[in-house]
Amino acid sequence: MNDLLNAIILGFVQGLTEFLPISSSAHLRIVGEFLLGGRDPGAAFTAITQIGTELAVLIYFWRDITRIIATWAKSLVGKAPRNAPDAKMGWFIILGTIPIVVLGLLFQNDIETTLRSLWFVAISLIVFGILLGVADRFASRKRTLDQLTLPHGIVFGLAQAAALIPGVSRSGGTITAGRLMGYDRPAAARYSFLLALPAVFGSGLYQVYKSVKGCDPGAVCTPEVFGPVETLVATVIAGVVGFAVIHFFLRYVSKGSFLPFVIYRVALGAVLLVLLGTGVLAAS
Repeated sequence: MNDLLNAIILGFVQGLTEFLPISSSAHLRIVGEFLLGGRDPGAAFTAITQIGTELAVLIYFWRDITRIIATWAKSLVGKAPRNAPDAKMGWFIILGTIPIVVLGLLFQNDIETTLRSLWFVAISLIVFGILLGVADRFASRKRTLDQLTLPHGIVFGLAQAAALIPGVSRSGGTITAGRLMGYDRPAAARYSFLLALPAVFGSGLYQVYKSVKGCDPGAVCTPEVFGPVETLVATVIAGVVGFAVIHFFLRYVSKGSFLPFVIYRVALGAVLLVLLGTGVLAAS
């Protein structure tokens, strides 16, 4: 029951933080440190629970997603113009997914071990929080998603790949890149949600496969903190909470700035550095 309660709390944290530019993986890492007595919930638990939040994206943007997929598919066989906005959006999402897939596979071991150090988490929260604040304050805000170009799609993809480091934030990284390129807040936020779908589903399903497959003979594997039932419950809760957060966040960014999230990120990172420096928390 204690494991189930902890999984419920972490599922709520995942749903609450996934779409805000404050890094869900960082929060799972930090909250897990306190809940689990110094244990890391793990990269696998994080990736699998993100399936729940991406299902929320799938449901929330169902009409947009099905329209994009249908138009993209039709453009391949000449039944829709190849330069149709939705066909181009399909290609941009595919293109933007490549960097995170390649880098995720190349640096998988580091992502699941070294980069989960709380020192990395704290520094990433602060540095990328400040970068988000600068981008939001000084960048122009004239572009919409109809003006998305191939070079911009590549930049969005590289920004998303930076979120492989806990503390960067998938939405925060892509939104920062979008603001620096002149996209308005709603456009940058909306595209960050759509771009994340293939990468997060792929990562989550891959971790499910690894969990079912088990540890290879002779390999050094870290035991999972939660079993399949606890992980499933956390994933469902993350999806329900995440759906509500999407609705809130898209309404918020139509009028509000990212300054509150910047202040929160920097404050959290600073507190984490103090706790690490005084030995209250262990880095790994």
